[in-house]
Amino acid sequence: MTDQTAPMEGTPLIAPSSTDHPLHEKIVEACRTVYDPEIPVNIYDLGLIYTIAIDDDSAVKVIMTLTAPGCPVAGEMPGWVADAIEPLPGVKHVDVEMTFEPQWGMDMMSDEARLELGFM
Repeated sequence: MTDQTAPMEGTPLIAPSSTDHPLHEKIVEACRTVYDPEIPVNIYDLGLIYTIAIDDDSAVKVIMTLTAPGCPVAGEMPGWVADAIEPLPGVKHVDVEMTFEPQWGMDMMSDEARLELGFM
């Protein structure tokens, strides 16, 4: 008998975002207004937002991570993200889920973030 809970080979660790939804870019911009207080780069460009899923009713589910599990703002960051997205016209509801799978790495940062932090 095989273990049905194990991910299948080739299954992505990060679920795809709803990039074709009309609200997607506005939500990305809202995420870019949230900063990790210890790093002078927004959480989107840091690569902390893994998935932005928007359903047909414009309910938004964000799956995100932190630079480290022991981040001092771990309990507050999901609320900051929800507070940035909820006021957008058309957004019905926001659910922010924290995950540490896969673990965040510096390779997840955008080129802009790498440049800002002096890694390029």
